[in-house]
Amino acid sequence: MGSLGEKTLFVTGASRGIGRAIALRAAADGANVVIAAKTTEPRPGLQGTIHSVAEEVEAAGGRALPVAVDLRFEDQIETAVDRATQAFGGIDVVVNNAGAISLTSTLETGAKRLDLLLAVNVRATYLVTRACIPHLKCSENPHVLVLAPPPSLDPKWLAPHLAYSLSKYGMSLCVIGMAAEFESDRIGVNALWPKTVIATAALSRLEGLVTPAECRRPEIVADAVHAIVTRESGGCTGNFFIDEEVLAAEGVTEFERYAVEPGRELRIDLFLEPD
Repeated sequence: MGSLGEKTLFVTGASRGIGRAIALRAAADGANVVIAAKTTEPRPGLQGTIHSVAEEVEAAGGRALPVAVDLRFEDQIETAVDRATQAFGGIDVVVNNAGAISLTSTLETGAKRLDLLLAVNVRATYLVTRACIPHLKCSENPHVLVLAPPPSLDPKWLAPHLAYSLSKYGMSLCVIGMAAEFESDRIGVNALWPKTVIATAALSRLEGLVTPAECRRPEIVADAVHAIVTRESGGCTGNFFIDEEVLAAEGVTEFERYAVEPGRELRIDLFLEPD
């Protein structure tokens, strides 16, 4: 695998979970990491803030810029991007990791919850990427990576939780459109989705449907992100990657080390078919 040493990554939702793992994996290479998230103070039941992750990034060998940003507001996104470029001179990689989840039916999902899902998932992906594109155009190996599933029109992925699926597939459509739009600029725009459910704070939103023992740890996604964004961007765009497949292509053959409880049967993630 290549290195992210001295590269600058703008990672949304990086105060915990998958975003934190991505930040720490990049920091191990000596990268600059912009930790763009909303949590600035510890919250009951939720570990991690932009400041605690910044300390971990620095301890791991990287340089950190914690930036408090509510991705629902365009002005805050633009301010965060400006601060990133002022601190590090540019942006090489954007990881749209932040997300909201609500596996609720249409009748259970009113306007307020729908607006949150669309704003944090698809709208923020669009606006964060849009704000970073001028800086990515100046990078030697620019990448945009979106945590989004392969798109599908199968009703079984839409009927049970239409609002959530709309928001995630909206992110997927951003990948398709932006990959084509910015191909001539050599900006690699790709999606990544975990093969299994990942043990994060989002499990609490699933009302006991999935237990941590059925999950893998966020580090598998972080390692897959690293593998993708260290590839040559001009020849890597418009893909819908699955974390396990990415790592297998890099020669990884043992995945038990990523399991929360090795040896347990794992739960395949939403939007994917079992093998």
